[in-house]
Amino acid sequence: MKAVMVMFDSLNRHLLPPYGADWTHAPNFRRLAERTVTYDTCYAGSMPCMPARRELHTGRHNFLHRGWGPLEPFDDSMPEILKRHGVHTHLVSDHQHYWEDGGATYHGRYNSWEFFRGQEGDAWKGQVADPEIPDSPRATRNDLWRQDWVNRQYLDTEAKQPQTLTFDAGLEFLRTNRAEDDWFVQIETFDPHEPFFTQDHYKDLYPHDYEGPHFDWPDYNRVTETKEQEQHARYEYAALLSMCDHSLGRVLDAMDEHGLWDDTLLVACTDHGYLLGEKGWWAKVVTPWYNELVHTPLFVHDPRRPDRAGTRDAALVQTIDLAPTLLDFFGAELPPDMQGRPLSETADAQHPRKSALFGMFGGHVNITDGRYVYMRACHDDTNQPLYEHTLMPTRIRGRFTPEELNGLTLAEPFPFTKGVPTLRIPAHPSPLLGPQRFGTLLFDLEADPLQEKPISEPAVELRLARQLVERLRANDAPADQYARLGLPYAPEDVNEAHLLVDAQRERAETRRQPAARSDEFTEGALNLRTPLAELLAEPAAADAVRRIVPGLLDTELLTVRGGSTLLQIAAFTGHPARPQLSAIADELARLFPASDHHPSHDGEPSR
Repeated sequence: MKAVMVMFDSLNRHLLPPYGADWTHAPNFRRLAERTVTYDTCYAGSMPCMPARRELHTGRHNFLHRGWGPLEPFDDSMPEILKRHGVHTHLVSDHQHYWEDGGATYHGRYNSWEFFRGQEGDAWKGQVADPEIPDSPRATRNDLWRQDWVNRQYLDTEAKQPQTLTFDAGLEFLRTNRAEDDWFVQIETFDPHEPFFTQDHYKDLYPHDYEGPHFDWPDYNRVTETKEQEQHARYEYAALLSMCDHSLGRVLDAMDEHGLWDDTLLVACTDHGYLLGEKGWWAKVVTPWYNELVHTPLFVHDPRRPDRAGTRDAALVQTIDLAPTLLDFFGAELPPDMQGRPLSETADAQHPRKSALFGMFGGHVNITDGRYVYMRACHDDTNQPLYEHTLMPTRIRGRFTPEELNGLTLAEPFPFTKGVPTLRIPAHPSPLLGPQRFGTLLFDLEADPLQEKPISEPAVELRLARQLVERLRANDAPADQYARLGLPYAPEDVNEAHLLVDAQRERAETRRQPAARSDEFTEGALNLRTPLAELLAEPAAADAVRRIVPGLLDTELLTVRGGSTLLQIAAFTGHPARPQLSAIADELARLFPASDHHPSHDGEPSR
């Protein structure tokens, strides 16, 4: 038995032809659907990138206990279990987060692995002089942005692209081992994740008139660009999607050439999607997890069921089902902590999944039954209490600070930690990323598939709130999550007093009103997004920042990041002052009302 997984990052279901897209050039996804089961109701679970990959290994949700981070010592790992079962597991990837602090325990679970450099500001090529960077409507100018433009100088042909090299290596594995048995290869590319960088022959598939600035990397932000710029970025994503389609076609060709369809499981999947201007937003994380982000594409060929080729399956499935599917295929026993189930069981209509849980640490906790989506926000503006439960205190590109760890205590073991207590560390997510900005939301996908009109249906909310508590208990959610969400521990105790849709509607609608071009969320937030050097031109502003967070604006930080914003500085340095950012913003807004903000060169307020 053999298995191949082709995994993309930020692959949008609604832009694939098998799911109804009629304008993207992706013939190999059509070809894939003819040989596989196309799953129509697949949902992500824990977001974003590395939390999703932790689910891929463990078959259980993790976003209720911690944010982005490595595999934990107590985690079950699907490829490691396969390895112990005598299956050779091999990872080929250009996903740079595997080799950073917050993902450094994943690749070592495979028998062998290969990594290709250069994606999204990967700390790859060293260049002291600044690279040439074209003008762009993108507001964020940080070290990641600079490094990406250094890297692009070395990626001037398709053959050199990390995606191409990743698929080259995956195909080499198939050629080398096609006659062998008991292996699993995971061919995983970071594309079509931003930046949407690819060669001109893919861009030429989407001809359009555009003479604006270079724009293939939107901010995680509201759409403030012109309609022409917005559409151009969408075409840039589509061009990269078409490159992904070409790489997929190479795998399908290899399946044909080596006769692998008869004995090889093939899974094509993603971690989550990406907003391309839908609902007025770019990217992810800063919004609730709408269907564009969590209703994901999934294609599976199981050689044990050739009769299912070219069919569709409406069963509610999730990312947590992929590890059990692979273990089941190779005859390995599923660990008791895995909560997903093999996809081969979806045909069993007697035991359908009634609901799917999904979310991001510190954000909305969401549940869907396939028709309704219920997005439960924190019950008040504090988004507290909230704790990270971990034995691996690292983030994407850094470690927890001593200041953060000073408040830790030991938590009692959870059922899935195998008797091991965890560190219980206070968490303070930025209010600009918090669920309180949007409030609790309820959508009827049957009447409103694009989730444009939140509804108020107390009976439906009550039913889903009770199901949510059931899912919290099934996932061993810590007590602070119930308190943060304003929910009791027992489903039967949930009543009308716990409903939040109507209670938060007016406040959330006010906060969701379209912002001015330069004002993302509030008057204070304008200061968060104003370049630091510009803010500090006013002595009173500098004094306010230093008073609220002493030491934030030290000499080195000013020198290196004078063109960055307070929000960017906190985000990209892991500065412990993130919780105080809103206080800084409010104070600056009081000192300098909107009319006093420095105008930019074109007469609009500075971004």
